[in-house]
Amino acid sequence: MNHDIADIALADTGDLRIEWAARRMPVLAAIRERFEAEQPLAGYRIGACMHVTTETATLMHTLVAGGAEVALCASNPLSTQDDVAASLVRSGIPTFAVRGESADDFYSHINAVLDTNPHMVFDDGADMTTVLHRERADQDVLGGMEETTTGVIRLKAMAEDDVLRYPVVAVNDSDTKHLFDNRHGTGQSSLDGILRAANILFAGKRVVVAGYGDCGWGIATRAKGLGADVIVTEIDPIRAVSAAMEGHRVMSGIEAAKVGEVFITATGNMHVFRAEHFAAMPDGAIVANAGHFDVELDLVALDDMATSRRQIRDNLEEFVLPDGRRILVVAEGRLVNLGAAEGHPADVMDMSFADQALAAEWIVQNADHLRPQVYKLPDELDQQVASLKLEAMGGQLEQLTPEQADYLASWQHGT
Repeated sequence: MNHDIADIALADTGDLRIEWAARRMPVLAAIRERFEAEQPLAGYRIGACMHVTTETATLMHTLVAGGAEVALCASNPLSTQDDVAASLVRSGIPTFAVRGESADDFYSHINAVLDTNPHMVFDDGADMTTVLHRERADQDVLGGMEETTTGVIRLKAMAEDDVLRYPVVAVNDSDTKHLFDNRHGTGQSSLDGILRAANILFAGKRVVVAGYGDCGWGIATRAKGLGADVIVTEIDPIRAVSAAMEGHRVMSGIEAAKVGEVFITATGNMHVFRAEHFAAMPDGAIVANAGHFDVELDLVALDDMATSRRQIRDNLEEFVLPDGRRILVVAEGRLVNLGAAEGHPADVMDMSFADQALAAEWIVQNADHLRPQVYKLPDELDQQVASLKLEAMGGQLEQLTPEQADYLASWQHGT
């Protein structure tokens, strides 16, 4: 629901946490400074369906600084930080979100944001885009941005079916997003969520990672760094070979289920671990989902199999099977890094949300000739974000000499 009367103490806490995140987001700060001077989004309304976190709040403030009117709702029922929502409301940004909201409230909040008639939509999973296309066919939208791999897959399918009504920038496909947010952000924050929920030692554990895209790569790499014995399941032979050559065992899901102790999905697909896998898992197996939607674990099947279930720790539920084995589910099978922790660190979201802000400006500047399809953020903007981040980290780029530039541009040089 909308925090119409923000709790003062809650909002104060949110203010401080947003301030802390903003300190770790120098690229977005530089963009905000320019936006304040140039007002590139003046006169535009933006509707955002995103995780209501400190980092998202920093992005919202940047968009407002650029002249936009912004309204926000949650993209996941468990990802809202209520103190952040309260802080945003107090700052004048309508925010329709509360942690643990029902499915009905989730969609009611999306519609509340759409009631503001946004010119642009910021989506994280394509839920707002889907509602626009299914229920609000008469609502005009200038363009959109999509943050996640799962959402981009949905949008490309819509474009392929020729039903996408407006241009969308696949922010997820920007190098400064998926090579850093998906790998380093998801890799660290997913394990953080499991650690907070279960307080386990990863060293020596057999950790099964389902999916070896950028997110799965990050999770597997971080788990290995903590001393885990990592097992990967994959349907793509190239990714599977990549996992094997990076030192991980590669198995089928059912064989991995027999030996794994911690299971983490990162595929974007449904029922990756299901009844036959739960039946094979050892006592005390921990299962978690790092994918956007809560469909990767077939928890309906697990509930049907179980003789009892109970909440044993915060964000950790125990299912007891007929033979006494216990399966432990983290954060209701929802996005584990936000359901049981705080999501990605601000340091990496700095680049992802810089991409989002620049994508909004790019749509405004190019709206006249954009078609209803999925676009990649132009490479020059991607590289601009990377350059600003490198500078903020104290790094320096090498520069080509004129001789080197000529050499690379010529096909006539010999051996």
